[in-house]
Amino acid sequence: MSPRIPLRRLALLTAVGLGLGAGVTPVAAQAESPPTRQDDYLAAAQEYGVPVDVLLGVSYLESRWDANAGTPSTSGGYGPMHLTDAAYVAALAPAAEPESEPAPEEDSRGDDSRPKAVGHPDGTPAPAEAALRTLPAAAELTGLSAETLRTDPVANIRGGAALLASYQQQLNAPQGADTDPAAWYGAVARYSGADTEQAAAAFADEVYATLRDGVARTTDEGHALSLTPRSVTPVKDWLIRLGLRKLARPDGIECPIDISCESLPAPYEAFGDGDYGNHDLGNRPQSQRIEYIVIHDTEASWATTLKLVADPTYVSWHYSLRSVDGHIAQHVKAKDVGWHAGNWYVNAKSIGLEHEGFAAQGGWYTEALYRTSAKLVRHLALRLGIPLDRKHIIGHDNVPGTITSTVAGMHWDPGPYWDWSHYFDLLKAPFRGLPEPLAGHAGLVTVNPDFATNKPAFTGCTGAASNPCPLRSSSSVILRSAPDLSAPLVRDPGRCGTKASTMVVSDHCARASAGQTYAVAERTAEWTAIWYLGQKAWFRNADAGPLWNVGFVVEPKPGLASIPVFGRAYPEAAAYPAGVPVQAVSPLAQYTITAGQRYAAGPVLTGEYYRAATFDGSGPGDRTVIRGEQQYVQIQFGQRIAYVLRADVVLKPAVSF
Repeated sequence: MSPRIPLRRLALLTAVGLGLGAGVTPVAAQAESPPTRQDDYLAAAQEYGVPVDVLLGVSYLESRWDANAGTPSTSGGYGPMHLTDAAYVAALAPAAEPESEPAPEEDSRGDDSRPKAVGHPDGTPAPAEAALRTLPAAAELTGLSAETLRTDPVANIRGGAALLASYQQQLNAPQGADTDPAAWYGAVARYSGADTEQAAAAFADEVYATLRDGVARTTDEGHALSLTPRSVTPVKDWLIRLGLRKLARPDGIECPIDISCESLPAPYEAFGDGDYGNHDLGNRPQSQRIEYIVIHDTEASWATTLKLVADPTYVSWHYSLRSVDGHIAQHVKAKDVGWHAGNWYVNAKSIGLEHEGFAAQGGWYTEALYRTSAKLVRHLALRLGIPLDRKHIIGHDNVPGTITSTVAGMHWDPGPYWDWSHYFDLLKAPFRGLPEPLAGHAGLVTVNPDFATNKPAFTGCTGAASNPCPLRSSSSVILRSAPDLSAPLVRDPGRCGTKASTMVVSDHCARASAGQTYAVAERTAEWTAIWYLGQKAWFRNADAGPLWNVGFVVEPKPGLASIPVFGRAYPEAAAYPAGVPVQAVSPLAQYTITAGQRYAAGPVLTGEYYRAATFDGSGPGDRTVIRGEQQYVQIQFGQRIAYVLRADVVLKPAVSF
């Protein structure tokens, strides 16, 4: 479909023709004020005969109206309308590795008492599905080039409107910008790219919920946009005409009822020489409390992800989430232990969620995925009693190495472009701080940068480590060794070895992330220092959006010059039954906490080790939880959590200095 009226002119003519305001000045006079982004949506809706509320609602559920600097999403989608071009994205150069000491491959099982369970997705998208190539379809409908649709947000909006109109036409449904949005349910459902009726309906339902509730925000480009709440009862009968397959939803699937979820079980199989995969059977939470939900990204396409988790020689996780529509597949029951976090202690006490995508290349996540993930996590957290905070809802990049030799090899997903603040808003657990009159007494600070405007100058998203990444919204705050923007970045001796920290996107040696809470070490009017990996690390308040808080901190007991730090909270040797190999309580040699330092405290934990070493559970102590008397305190040590012995520290309220 080709436009007959120039777009910018159409936006102005539309405002006049629809009478959108008394006393509209002549077009010539208005030409001095360029159309707003709100006008761009209205013009595209008029041009292709789509109700503007439907266009805005679909765009919000795809991108929250952001342009994301013309970079692709985790499923190869571009722009405010998330037009997908996976074949093009697959051809891009991969992200760079950090300029640090060589890191060994992470053992996803994270149990050094057994052979490594190492898996590494090939990272190659499979762009055959129509859902992953809507941008070429939009190019054909509009006559615009693929490059223009990828890089020009206004063109991208037009492409999305053209797709919606074509879907409505193929359904023989009512057409035109002035039609009732209720009649567009089928086209909206198809826009999701979902291949099942349930997933398409879940996407469409979220769009119509957005229309009902309304929304207003300022985009990453600084455009103020709004969608006025309106009552719409969609005609869901249009969904049937899409002819999508219907999922069987088996009894016992552990998903909330209002999201699209299927069961694709990971195999539990033996394959010789005492080896087996790809998870361990358990009886959680009856046998052992589940403390964590770990957020990952797959570094692979949806098709590749499902292929990998079905391989008994590979590793496992509990759920996979698809980017284009938020659809979920459950692979491992909550009672069982997945091999995903690279730390057996964390694995035994966690549920792992893999989100389709890439932490750097194609690094923004769709709103559909965020919403579905948040619904699932909230459902699991309420069912299992997991607090909705950043001490318990953590990224893979927050999981500590188990012992000294594994620290450098730990993964860094979901990366700096995951929007933690928005995610916790969706979890209905927003980050909060003290009111201003009390803020001066706070001894803790929660990092909460403004995601839309916080755009660190990372490098190495594609190709060489020195290649600048597009300036994109980020949850990460950069930490320096002194309160000066020219000061060197702080250094993580465990992750980066002897080399300096860098701004390579995969190098998180000098970063804090939204929602993480740290002990305050020092404050000035413009800067704050936190205790971080045994040193003071400074951030500029204007960058970090600090929320001042109270809570508890740990510090070394009087008389102790320093104390060790641990990557797992295992019990003391005396707790192990006869015949069960004792797991070493081994500190991380790269780190210590010295007298005078303090760290934000998390839960107090009794030392535990889940013994699971044989396929049939016949080994000594197998499928039992070994508990000791020794207690640990979880702390926010750096970008990652860590553990200290309760006997080594004073646990006290955090107060100002």
